[in-house]
Amino acid sequence: MSKENVGRKMSRRRFLKSAAATLAFGAVGLKAPVVLGQAKKFKGLTLNGATFQHMHANHIKEYLPEFEEATGMKVNLELPSFPIYNQRADLELSTKGRAWDFLNITFIYSGRWIGAGWFTNLEPFIKDPNLTEPDWEPGDFVSGAQSCLVDAKGNRYGFSWEAGAMIMAASRGDLIEKAGLKLPETFDDLTKVCEATNNKEDVKAFVNDNLHHWHLVPYIMGFGGKIFKDPPENLTPTLDTPEVAQGAEYYANLLRKYSPDGVLSYTMDQAHTAMLQGRANIQTQSISWQFPLAKSEKSQVRETVRFGFMPAGPAGAFPCINSHGFGIPLGAKNKEAAWEFIKWALSKKMVRRLALKKGYTPVCRRSVISSPEFRKNMTHKGQDIASLYMRVLELGGTTGYMKYRTVPVFPQVGDKINKALERIVTKQQSAADAMKQAQTEAIADLKKAGVKMDI
Repeated sequence: MSKENVGRKMSRRRFLKSAAATLAFGAVGLKAPVVLGQAKKFKGLTLNGATFQHMHANHIKEYLPEFEEATGMKVNLELPSFPIYNQRADLELSTKGRAWDFLNITFIYSGRWIGAGWFTNLEPFIKDPNLTEPDWEPGDFVSGAQSCLVDAKGNRYGFSWEAGAMIMAASRGDLIEKAGLKLPETFDDLTKVCEATNNKEDVKAFVNDNLHHWHLVPYIMGFGGKIFKDPPENLTPTLDTPEVAQGAEYYANLLRKYSPDGVLSYTMDQAHTAMLQGRANIQTQSISWQFPLAKSEKSQVRETVRFGFMPAGPAGAFPCINSHGFGIPLGAKNKEAAWEFIKWALSKKMVRRLALKKGYTPVCRRSVISSPEFRKNMTHKGQDIASLYMRVLELGGTTGYMKYRTVPVFPQVGDKINKALERIVTKQQSAADAMKQAQTEAIADLKKAGVKMDI
């Protein structure tokens, strides 16, 4: 192909950069890095970023040396616990600080952080052919996972690394079978299974981590309770209803009677380790934490783990769905370098690699989800986990019951839910009294924030 023909397909600047990179690496018989021409540009730069403790972040951190070698930059990736990360990020973003170059956009904070203009509009990066290669394909990301990362005009502020779907896992499904029972399909079934298997072979029947406003709400909704009256239009809290108290008492009982000692302080990693080691049996959690029970080399329960749909209460089943994504804070010092990191971490190659090599399941690229290899990888001992995953995503997409979680005021209300559940589990208050107190505190906070309510 002549230079004239090549020039029709790319700008002269990009052509010369690409040609120079090819010649330079060809001269020494080496393969050019993934990011052509960027290694010299970013050499010596330190990129600072953060997200919360998560399986995805652990995998990305493992592969960081490859990115650092290709680009010449060093990456400092901080991984505090979920609540600590959100507190620090919210403070840093609200002051337009410059400490971090890239950050996770947390699902429950997305409305607040993007709505307040605290993240960088990524459209200029996406549309610049010198910054984003055509085969990166931003349109390959599943729209449902991207919905919380765009503004009202459709501008993208982040790209999703997780489409979280809550399912149930039983690490010691064999204990359930030995008791003559099957995986629970209802709350009543769940109680029976926990009662029949608790402390059998030194295994606790249930476990979850301390992100209570994530784990508790499906149980509240299962009894017909709601967090807000009609989100996002009507944000009047409804935590003082009998249905909310019933759901809170039911879930608190699972933690109080059937979970390991100290469970109220369990982090995600601690709860996951208890499942991997078979020290706790049942957990209702995002698939990203559940599927490694079947595939991880660290799992001691690969032969006994069973998977099922979230058990249903009298009002139905309401498994949680979330989506988190990487974005660039408005005050970031190294935005172009941060974009290089985001492109690498969420490239088709990396997403496919994590899905097929690491067993990471809540992927957000359509091309990976639809591949036969992914479907095959999500089958374990005849159990079709991919179908469970899609069932949850489709349920949430058609009913919209997760709207409560992306409104800007949810973090304040979620904090009240966390504290109320702790008081219930430790029997400092009854469920009704604890949730009434949470209602009063939530209303006070929302009034200060100027939220209109039916009160």
